[in-house]
Amino acid sequence: MIAMGKLFSRAMTCASLVVLGGVPALAQAPAVTSVPAGVAPAFAKATVGKPAVAEAPAGTQQADPQQVRQELDRLRREFEEIRDAYGARLAALEAKLGVPAPPTVPAAGTAPAAAEAAAAAPVPQPAVDVPSGAAGAGGPQGALPVYGNASASSKVFNPDMAVIGNFLGAMGENSVESAPSLEMHEAEVTFQAVVDPYARADVFLSASPEGLEIEEGFVTLTSLPGGLLAKVGKMKQQFGKVNTMHAHTLPWVDVPLVMKNFLGEEGLNDSGISVSKLLLNPLFFLEATGEVYQGNSGPFQTHERNDVSWLGRLRGYRDITEGTNLDVGVSFTRGHNDSGPDSTTHLFGVDATVRYRPLRRAIYRRFMARTELMWSRRGQEAGDVSAFGMYVSGDYQFARRWFGGVRFDRSERALDSSLVDQGPSLVVTYWPSEFSQIRGQYRRTNYAEGVTSNEALFQFLFSIGAHGAHVF
Repeated sequence: MIAMGKLFSRAMTCASLVVLGGVPALAQAPAVTSVPAGVAPAFAKATVGKPAVAEAPAGTQQADPQQVRQELDRLRREFEEIRDAYGARLAALEAKLGVPAPPTVPAAGTAPAAAEAAAAAPVPQPAVDVPSGAAGAGGPQGALPVYGNASASSKVFNPDMAVIGNFLGAMGENSVESAPSLEMHEAEVTFQAVVDPYARADVFLSASPEGLEIEEGFVTLTSLPGGLLAKVGKMKQQFGKVNTMHAHTLPWVDVPLVMKNFLGEEGLNDSGISVSKLLLNPLFFLEATGEVYQGNSGPFQTHERNDVSWLGRLRGYRDITEGTNLDVGVSFTRGHNDSGPDSTTHLFGVDATVRYRPLRRAIYRRFMARTELMWSRRGQEAGDVSAFGMYVSGDYQFARRWFGGVRFDRSERALDSSLVDQGPSLVVTYWPSEFSQIRGQYRRTNYAEGVTSNEALFQFLFSIGAHGAHVF
């Protein structure tokens, strides 16, 4: 940069000479004799800071325009040499850092063939050095290529993708609900993206020892008239809270007993249409949801095409203080069951969640209490069976990465309400980071068959990729 500054100063000297002696419009000034080459710098210093038009000392002659042009040409060549040297050093630095080089612009007068050849030349692939200690022993040598487009436009046609692994372990005895000692229970693969200005799509695939299936796959229409929000596809039905949650978002290794006894192992998850709307009011957030489904999920089973199941839910939310909020909801669903073409099952549920998270210690302390109450009325040939089930839980964060929780379950069975399962659970969770969880759970269950099980459950969750947030 110092060299370029000197060149600029010399160029200004020559320009001053041109102004003083080479411009006819300034001929009114006294005649200026030609300035020898050795005198020009001193003359420039003498004129710095003075007006462009000044009287020259007596005895000088008019500057030779040819000599000034030669001096300017020489300065131009030196400037270009310095510019090229700095450009080469910058290109070498970008190559070392793995930054793609910008396209070169052909100089004026370059032949078209040379410009086309430069444009067709392949762009060097960005590269990084092999990490220290990884080279040798048959491993890679030199630089490794970096694949992918660094610009944001590379995601225009690519959805956000993620994989979440759910590894489970179990110790103890349970003759009623047996589970493997170690199992890669599930790997959830997600694809999420905006379809167009009016919709977005979410697809969740579940890979398990039983095979690969679509856990959820739906499109959300966000620009419907009347403030409506619609979902079309296969999705978890909006019944209660736990039924809407994926396995990796639960604060426990298992699910409450009432979920298994009333909704089945997989819960209510079916193909259908969901429409919701916010009911504006000054008191609290209120959302109404109506859904219709095929009718083959959980306790429901269709016998004819028209045997669809339907669901209604009303949810309310309110901030109590700046760190506390309350979330309550009521749900109802109806559908046919497997007892016969005229037999139906009705489910009614009430859920409530209280969250506390002090703003000043939000990353160290939080508490959440949750409960769900469910009633089932199942039509059978011998008569209707009414059953009740519930759970209540509390989870507390006592350190930045540590959580502790407790849960109590009690549930009658939907097929025979005289059979009751119940028991407590203790949970401890450690978060190494936002992308992994390690959880341990002690579960004691008193089954209706008279069997008592004591189990230690283990869970390890890990996530890679861009996984969007789930329903709050």
